Amino acid sequence: MSTQADDADFEVGRVADLDDDLTAELFRSSFQPSLRNIGVTHRWRDMSSQQAEAAWQSLYEWVRWFVGAYQLTTSVVPDCWWRHSEIVAELYSLQRAELASFTSDDSGFGPLAFHERLPHAVERLRTHTRTAGCVGLQSHKEPLLRVVPLDVDFETWKSGTHQTGG
Repeated sequence: MSTQADDADFEVGRVADLDDDLTAELFRSSFQPSLRNIGVTHRWRDMSSQQAEAAWQSLYEWVRWFVGAYQLTTSVVPDCWWRHSEIVAELYSLQRAELASFTSDDSGFGPLAFHERLPHAVERLRTHTRTAGCVGLQSHKEPLLRVVPLDVDFETWKSGTHQTGG
């Protein structure tokens, strides 16, 4: 059984400043920009047709790898995933996160962070897929697009500050 005095006397010595160097190396990628260009992440709505074609091809290949590597069922990623914007957005985010986690200057925390976030993304994919309804039908169900209508009252409302208190 150790006492407080025993704990106070126990000290681990440092070998010069190697501990500081090791810590700096482990966390270097958190404080410095990546030395390796891993590509640009685009918003889908801002892509040119050439960028979109390249992004779609890359995403298609990545999704095929992702589904196989992680043994994901159609209840997570349906066969018609590419026809559902919310599923595409989630998969594209995952693709970019997975790619960014393997930069040449990463000390190993990138892949770990990707895998720590992966279960949350899989649950979101499962929810999106359930909402899409394609799996239960065993065929694609075209999503209904909702467009928020223009509201004349909003034009007047937006000019106010709408802050409470004083």
